[in-house]
Amino acid sequence: MAALKLHYQVAMPQPTNHLFEVTLEVTGWSQDVLEVKMPVWTPGSYLVREYSRHLQNFEAVTPSGEPFVFQKLAKNHWRIQTQAQSTVVIRYQIYANELTVRTNHLDRTHGYFNGAATFFYIPGYQAQPIEVTIVPPSSDWQVATALPEIGENTFLARDFDTLVDSPFEIGLQSRFDFEVLGKTHQWVIWGKGNVNPDRLIADTQRIIEAEAQMFGGLPYDRYLFILHLTNGYGGLEHKDSCSLIYDRHGFRKQKDYESFLQLVAHEFFHLWNVKRIRPQALEKFDYDQENYTPSLWFCEGVTSYYDNLFPLRAGIYGAKTYLRCLSQEITRYLTTLGRFVQPLSESGFDAWIKLYRPDSNTPNSQMSYYLKGAMVTLLLDLEIRKRHHNQKSFDDVMRIMWEKFGKDEIGFTPQDAKSVIEAVAGTDLTDFFDRYLHGLEELDFGAYFQEFGLRLESNADKGLAPTWGARIVAEQNRTIVKSVAFNSPAQLAGLDAGDELIAIDGLRATVDGVNDRLQAAQVGEVLEVTFFHQDELLLAQVILAEPQPTQFKIVPVELPTERQASLFTGWLGESLADL
Repeated sequence: MAALKLHYQVAMPQPTNHLFEVTLEVTGWSQDVLEVKMPVWTPGSYLVREYSRHLQNFEAVTPSGEPFVFQKLAKNHWRIQTQAQSTVVIRYQIYANELTVRTNHLDRTHGYFNGAATFFYIPGYQAQPIEVTIVPPSSDWQVATALPEIGENTFLARDFDTLVDSPFEIGLQSRFDFEVLGKTHQWVIWGKGNVNPDRLIADTQRIIEAEAQMFGGLPYDRYLFILHLTNGYGGLEHKDSCSLIYDRHGFRKQKDYESFLQLVAHEFFHLWNVKRIRPQALEKFDYDQENYTPSLWFCEGVTSYYDNLFPLRAGIYGAKTYLRCLSQEITRYLTTLGRFVQPLSESGFDAWIKLYRPDSNTPNSQMSYYLKGAMVTLLLDLEIRKRHHNQKSFDDVMRIMWEKFGKDEIGFTPQDAKSVIEAVAGTDLTDFFDRYLHGLEELDFGAYFQEFGLRLESNADKGLAPTWGARIVAEQNRTIVKSVAFNSPAQLAGLDAGDELIAIDGLRATVDGVNDRLQAAQVGEVLEVTFFHQDELLLAQVILAEPQPTQFKIVPVELPTERQASLFTGWLGESLADL
């Protein structure tokens, strides 16, 4: 294969027009045809996002500006008739006005872009090194990326996968350097907010140390945290960096700050789990289409289990806070009807068509592999700890997966993961996997918690209102049905998502008014509901059903045994009596 030199230039001369001006110079080309493709998705976000829809004004020319003939073959595929010219210059613009961790954004204060949403690859030449030069619109704009700098604002990616895996943050930013275990780290923060950098750095150091302890060190020389302060939430992992979005005012209240640190712990843990410990199906990325795997429960669910644990292990909060956060997760799980419809392994496999495209039926039909994956990992961790009295845990699973599959990045199969978990547990887990990963059986939290001196209580006996099954919100002085629970009184009566509630028992329907009416009602009582359905005024009789728990809480058992107390302390590092 001919040696090529690939050099990108990304300029942004007028940031307020949201256009990145991108130039690709291919040197050393020796064929009559050059084909280029833009990815349709980015690793870590499992949805075909059609990045090429933001591309405009494509052209291909010689170094002197003479145009080449080109043809667009598909939505993300261009063919250029190069006539064996050794240098080909490709120019295009990328519209960037979507601020998420997986897209691009450019305005008067910064430019942020992901490689998959910005750059072409040449089929068959993805292993070629690629240089990227950034041309900021102003001298006070700084450039941040995990790629090594080889010249002024020029960076080197060893291959296309690395380029995709290395987002850029360019602009007016705050930078904070710190060291952990002899390695260089940096926070780069864009936007205004109430984050305390000193506190953030200290807590980040503790999280890094706690996670590194599990795996025996840090597998990089330098790591970059990119934080966008806006009014959103999100994170995307990379091998040597991560991108985070968080509420600009979400750092003062303790619970909000703890939630942010869990996000940090989650994305940082991914540098091992999924970026290096990867399913075989994600070992070689096909950027043209979906990359299916049933193992996203392991990639994301295991990571979600640990993102609550590491702030605990780092000493940032205690067991009470951890159990409160875990109780909230269990509440989310046990109030999602989709757990009876979509198995965990199927949830990950179908992420491409379901997870990122929620609709009014999502609560009834889908189960997040993040959430149920974390719940299943919790049960597996407790099973291993119970069997070996905390001398083994799911930590051992992760260490073995790192040694066998992560260090050399060889990719694991679903059976590989199951075998490692079974080896650590010391038992055949086929029945567990069949029931909880591939089946729809309810997770038996009670039995697992009992061994550790805990039980799960609900608010079922706390005077809850009867169930009617419709979730309503106020929108522009109207009361709108957002979703209707499957087989609920509201669904049986004919209410649907998008309907506008007009009245309940002849009185104007407001969100507060409906809630008050339900609170005063009795099971079996009939509500007369007036509503618009597709502009048609309808009347329905809703027969109220038994209340359903809306909150679950992990609490200690009365009079725990010595074994229960010992298992609890070995798990969370504190005394059960202190809860």
